[in-house]
Amino acid sequence: MITRAYTVAFQGIEARQVEVQCAVTAGLPAFSIVGLPDKAVSEARDRVRTALSAMAIALPSKRITINLSPANLPKVGSHFDLPIAVALLCALEIIPPDVAETHVAFGELSLDGTLVPVIGALPAAMAAAEQNRGVLCPLESGAEAAWVGNAQVIAAATLGDVVRHFTGQSPIKPSEPGEVTQVHSSKDLMDVKGQERAKRALEIAAAGRHHLMMVGTPGSGKSMLAARLPGILPPLSATEALETSMIHSLAGLLSAGGISKSRPFREPHHTASMAAIIGGGRNAKPGEVSLAHNGVLFMDEFPEFPRTVLETLRQPIETGEVMIARANAHVKYPCKFMLIAAANPCKCGYLTDASRACGRAPNCGEDYMGRISGPLMDRFDLRVDVPPVAYTDLDLPTGGENSQTVRQRVVTARAVQQVRYGDKPDMRSNADAAGEALSEFATPTPDARELLMRAAEQFKLSARGYHRVLRVARTIADLDGLDDIQKPHIAEAISFRLPTQLDG
Repeated sequence: MITRAYTVAFQGIEARQVEVQCAVTAGLPAFSIVGLPDKAVSEARDRVRTALSAMAIALPSKRITINLSPANLPKVGSHFDLPIAVALLCALEIIPPDVAETHVAFGELSLDGTLVPVIGALPAAMAAAEQNRGVLCPLESGAEAAWVGNAQVIAAATLGDVVRHFTGQSPIKPSEPGEVTQVHSSKDLMDVKGQERAKRALEIAAAGRHHLMMVGTPGSGKSMLAARLPGILPPLSATEALETSMIHSLAGLLSAGGISKSRPFREPHHTASMAAIIGGGRNAKPGEVSLAHNGVLFMDEFPEFPRTVLETLRQPIETGEVMIARANAHVKYPCKFMLIAAANPCKCGYLTDASRACGRAPNCGEDYMGRISGPLMDRFDLRVDVPPVAYTDLDLPTGGENSQTVRQRVVTARAVQQVRYGDKPDMRSNADAAGEALSEFATPTPDARELLMRAAEQFKLSARGYHRVLRVARTIADLDGLDDIQKPHIAEAISFRLPTQLDG
């Protein structure tokens, strides 16, 4: 008799069904696992054998064969322990086979039979719901998996609890979803003295999910401004929270099964590798661009990142997804992020200050600029200079608008965009507008169009640059609560498109 249990194998954020087949047949005693398992899966036989021994269950002196179907799909991870154990317990007639087949199981086994939590509980539960099956998982993974309301989640602490549940001796109560959390940033825009133009650029970027480049001397407040961006961003919608949490689940970043409504804010160091930024490495894990999905990717000291790393950002910025192609895997991850970059104007940082600039100025600025290609720079919707703050201004009392006030305007503008693009699932903000949507919703008034045409000719805007000016102008109009894109909106959008210190 062949018994079956079900689990999943991860390919990006997609969880593909895997059927775990177990056959106990006559022959020399052996325990083999076939079906393209990796090292962790192959080692499952020793963990399962020892865990069953701890429960006083002896394996028969027969040949035990575990087949993971489909056999051509790579099986990676320790979460195959539990379904292998369940299929074997069914073959030993300890668990009813028909009950076990109604669940998708995943979890790692300790040698004493304790179930250890694994990554990917949320996408696995999504796959179970699509298959009209329940979920069987470790206790610590239950709250995360329970967020998929269409799948009943049975979270057990030990393999013994699984046996007692399926045999009716001690049924396990289905798990409840974890808490929805939202972390409010304690960093306020009022802490930043001066830099009103940079604050305005930050607000526009947050309202339309636009990419922003800040250039200024060391200590002018670029990182300080970026750190206050989470405080003015709207919370994640239910769909966005689920998408983001699925990626974070695969990366093992969800804590206590809770889902956060706060937008991700990732700030990798400039020594990060290409695999760390884009994704890849062992098992093609998501990179920083995917972990920042629906949030912010802040890259400080932007020109200091390796040139190859910077150039790989070009396609994800345009498409909102990244394909990680390896010899044994082709994995696609979503990555609709807002890129915030900060840079000094040159290597020494004081290109614009003749009294402090190095002896290579202005050539050092040109060399530094050369690390960022023109096509990549063209993808920034907003570029702003962040000049040094005068010492006398530092002693002034805090002033200007606080983050809460700015956030209200941003939330209102985002709500307008959600209504505008409601029937277009691939568009959620003005930064996503393209083609017919851009022509329909970002049409300037005649005098505004005339100004845009003159600016495009004078500054030699590319087609991409032209469209990005329109998108930024659409966002500025939304912040003003206006349906039409007027001349002042185009003028402000163009002003943020002008060359910065980094461009020379």
